[in-house]
Amino acid sequence: MSEIQASSTELTSQYTAQITGDLERNTKEQERIGAEVEALQEQLRTLQHDHTVLVNMQQALGGASPASEAATKTAVSVPSQTAAEPKRSRPKKTAAADADKAAPKKPAAEASSAKASKAAGKPSLVDLIRNHLQQQNEPRSAAEISSALTQAHPDRTIKTTVVRTTVEGLVAKSHAHRTKQGSSVFYTAATTPQPAEDEPQPKATAAG
Repeated sequence: MSEIQASSTELTSQYTAQITGDLERNTKEQERIGAEVEALQEQLRTLQHDHTVLVNMQQALGGASPASEAATKTAVSVPSQTAAEPKRSRPKKTAAADADKAAPKKPAAEASSAKASKAAGKPSLVDLIRNHLQQQNEPRSAAEISSALTQAHPDRTIKTTVVRTTVEGLVAKSHAHRTKQGSSVFYTAATTPQPAEDEPQPKATAAG
C-alpha cells in the first residue's frame, strides 16, 4: 500500500508541476497577445481618425465615398482574425478571442461619436484651417497651423500631415495661397477681390 501511495503522490506532484508550467506559459502568452492587441487597437484608432478626416475633406471637395465606410468595417474585423491565429490552448483562445471582439468596438465607437459631434455643429478641420489663415497677417507653415489648432482645440488630434493635405486642398480650390521660401512651404488665406466700388461710376455717368 505504501508503494502505491508513493507512486500516486509522485504522479500528483508531476501533474501539478506540469499544470503550473502550462499556466505560466498560458499567462505569458496572454500578456504577449494582449500587448499585440493594444498595438493593433492604437494603429486602428489612428487609421480611423485619418479616414474620418479624409472623408470630410472629400465631402468638402464635393465628392462622396460610400464605399469607404464599408472598407472601414472590413478593416475593423482584421485584428480579431490575425490575433486569434496564434492561440494554442483552449483557455487562451477563449479569453483572447473575447478581448479581440471587444477591442475593435472602442475605436468604432470613438469614430461614430466623432462623426456625431461633427454633425452636432463642431467645425470641420477645413473650416478651422480656413478661419485660422484668415486671422493671420503673415504666412504660416503646416506645422505652425497644426500647433496653433492643437492649442486652440486640445480635444482634437490634429496632425501636421493632415493639415498639409487639407491646406493643399484649399489651395486647389483657390481658397488659400501657397508660397515657398527656401525648402519651407507657407500658406496664406485667399483674399477675394471686391469690384463693387467700381460699379456705381458708370451708373452715375449714365444718370448724368
